Amino acid sequence: MNSSFFRKKSIDKIVSDQIEIEKLEGGSMVRNLGVRDLTFLGVAAIIGASIFSAIGQASANGGPAVSLLFVFTAVACMFTAFCYARFAATVPISGSAYTYAYTSLGEIVAWILGWNLLLEYAISNVAVAISWSKYFVDLVEGLGYHIPDYLTMDFLSAKRAYSEAQVAMSQGQLLESLSVNVREGYAAYATAPLLFGWHFVANIPALLITAAITYLVYIGIRETKNMNNILVILKLLVIVIVVGVGAFYVQVDNWSPFAPNGISGVLKSVAAVCFAYIGFDSISTTAEECTNPQRDIPKAMMWALIICTVLYVLVTLVLTGIVPSASLAGIEDPLAYMFTQVGLHGVAGVVAASAVIALTSALLVYQLGQPRIWMTMSRDGLLPKAFSNIHPKYRTPSFSTIMTGVLVGIPALFANLEEVINLSSIGTLFAFVLVCGGVLILDLDPENQKKSKFKIPYINAKYWIGLCFVICLYFYLPTADAWSNYWSAHWVGEARVDHFLLSAFFLIWIVLAYFSFTVNLSLIPVLGLLVNLYLMTQMGATNWERFLYWCIAGFVIYFSYSYRKSKLHV
Repeated sequence: MNSSFFRKKSIDKIVSDQIEIEKLEGGSMVRNLGVRDLTFLGVAAIIGASIFSAIGQASANGGPAVSLLFVFTAVACMFTAFCYARFAATVPISGSAYTYAYTSLGEIVAWILGWNLLLEYAISNVAVAISWSKYFVDLVEGLGYHIPDYLTMDFLSAKRAYSEAQVAMSQGQLLESLSVNVREGYAAYATAPLLFGWHFVANIPALLITAAITYLVYIGIRETKNMNNILVILKLLVIVIVVGVGAFYVQVDNWSPFAPNGISGVLKSVAAVCFAYIGFDSISTTAEECTNPQRDIPKAMMWALIICTVLYVLVTLVLTGIVPSASLAGIEDPLAYMFTQVGLHGVAGVVAASAVIALTSALLVYQLGQPRIWMTMSRDGLLPKAFSNIHPKYRTPSFSTIMTGVLVGIPALFANLEEVINLSSIGTLFAFVLVCGGVLILDLDPENQKKSKFKIPYINAKYWIGLCFVICLYFYLPTADAWSNYWSAHWVGEARVDHFLLSAFFLIWIVLAYFSFTVNLSLIPVLGLLVNLYLMTQMGATNWERFLYWCIAGFVIYFSYSYRKSKLHV
């Protein structure tokens, strides 16, 4: 009996199993995605809720310097993209990082990674659906129609706003003097009908768009591809207009100071910025629908990251050049708000309309990726067989697609945007760390290197990782004068957790420096692993706590069901 929790599936086994599955099912999924289509899928996923919503709060926290954080995170993603491309060219299966971990790190790691990919895709789509709803409601309001507030907002935001407004009014403030978000939340909660004693506040537009997108993904990849390509072209045209028109209204003085809240303010936006880039790995989930996945997926990942990074940096600089960054706090539609501040209400209306289009394409891609990961996990026996059912007519994973719609649509009714962004980002970074680590382990076997049609440029990490560690430690360690209050300053309250995470990060860095020196590891995957780990340390104690609870739930399911049902458990 193969009872090891770290049992692996060889690359040859994965490929042969796929051929056998296609024979039993009477054919494969439809292969009609090329480099352009895959690049557009990546752009659709990356340019979504962040550029139309989260970029505002990120800029409020870090100022114009957030543009550099976008570049830094893009570099981290580029390192990771090399690792994804390496795996995709070796294992052209739809399981994305889950499949890659199965071949290199073992089943239990693959399972928990797949479990966290559920978190990444489903929760990310909840965030996109919420953002879509906000822009859609604004668009409808602009056309002269009003949707009741309690049908367009999540319960938690409405209740918090109601409580905040009550406190403010009890202190003598007028409701009209409070922020727009607080007034809207107060109105939603106060006017909501009671259902079993609860105020019925739910984001109905978010549910409806999720249902519509789920149907489109259900009926076929060709229809999904064509719709996505159209939406992405429109999205890019609007962003070019935003940058082109906005550039004439930039006031350079608004860029000073460049980082008004210091490095801590910039790093406070890590979650939002990481959330911006999570979509690039969705390209790899379509491997079984690509005409040439081993050639096209690596190219598409690189193109998508380059295009989107340039756009994010330009939009951030224009946004903070027009509106002082401090004024962007709490603004859910920053690009439309930016143009209203300079009197271009017509352009603001165009931005609001285009945001609906842009967010629709992001929703489309995330909704496309999750079912394909579930399908692959089901084929391995880790999920019930229904998740791998392929529709006989549409050639799509039918049950998985429907379940994805349910798990996105229901939480979108009640979830809070900021909460889901933070939770999604840490799950994404975890997946990135394991993919980079998986490449390092996979490449220890020379036979695996021969099977890949994509090679990561090899740079010997022998000395570089240790040298970078020494330099970083020099700047991080406190001065002699600061040692006296070092423990009291860093190891109390929530700061204790943050410092523990950072200390663990440096310990892992030491281990990687040792193996880089002794085994001559490849520099790019090591850097990808380290940068993503560092970004994880900046996610805060609350997000780590929720992440650990999510992982514990995953382990419970694995040991109670998946371990025994695995096809390797024979």
